[in-house]
Amino acid sequence: MATELQTAAGRAPDRSGADSDRALIALWLRGRRSAHTREAYARDAAAFLAHAGQPALAAVTVAMVQAWVEELAAALAPSSVARKLASLKSLLAFGATTGYLPYNVGAAVQGSPVPNRLAERILSEHDTLNLLAAAGSARNRVALDLCYYAGLRVSEVCGLQVRDIALLPDDAAVLTVHGKGGRTRHIALPAGPARRLRDLVAHRDPDNPAVPTASGRAMTPHGVRQVIRAAARRAGLAAAPSPHWLRHACASHSLDRGAPVHVVQQTLGHASLATTSRYTHARPGQSAGAYLAK
Repeated sequence: MATELQTAAGRAPDRSGADSDRALIALWLRGRRSAHTREAYARDAAAFLAHAGQPALAAVTVAMVQAWVEELAAALAPSSVARKLASLKSLLAFGATTGYLPYNVGAAVQGSPVPNRLAERILSEHDTLNLLAAAGSARNRVALDLCYYAGLRVSEVCGLQVRDIALLPDDAAVLTVHGKGGRTRHIALPAGPARRLRDLVAHRDPDNPAVPTASGRAMTPHGVRQVIRAAARRAGLAAAPSPHWLRHACASHSLDRGAPVHVVQQTLGHASLATTSRYTHARPGQSAGAYLAK
């Protein structure tokens, strides 16, 4: 006899409330707080279904998923393949958990390990300070300060408004950052960056972007990337860093200087301490041998 949570066929009943694949996908996307994540997940799901010939979700097979992953692996970096596979596995798991799908075929597909190349994207302190000094304008310097001294994501730099900045006595400032996953954090800036930020936003409307373009609009992530690459050229750096490299440098350099890992976690807005702890293992040129008796 079937229990309350089972159908006669032995599977859990459909508790999703979705009457179509499209409705289920909409429910799945609704659970993602970030608009950027929703857009990326929707693209990944659509790309998989197009590759598989637009099957119903209940007809998706392990072979279909594996064939898609193999095609992605021939064209994309391992990290990109892993991200797209994670999107699809999330959808299939959601469908099975809610009872819309009879089982989760995504659980049977494992992606290839992604090489950890974090250390390759960490600038030295010397290169970082030269990069900041070559920012080219007061506005550009503040944008790069926010990436490095506050550890902000580029989207957070672009979204920061004047009202999110508390200017305090003695060249102090505290930022209120509304970050990834809907999490809000408060970040104190050191005196130098705080003073430069004060000079940029003083007497401006609270609804204005903290880092504006010439027209007064917020900078775009593309604009910040252009600023940092131009600064890297002026500083004579061989690498072509992105804004995220400065966020990496914030984590790595502060840990090197003895910052507690939980403080770095709070500053960067990592949901997990394990994410922050990766930087304790990303020291270019260091090894245990350096600490042994000579």
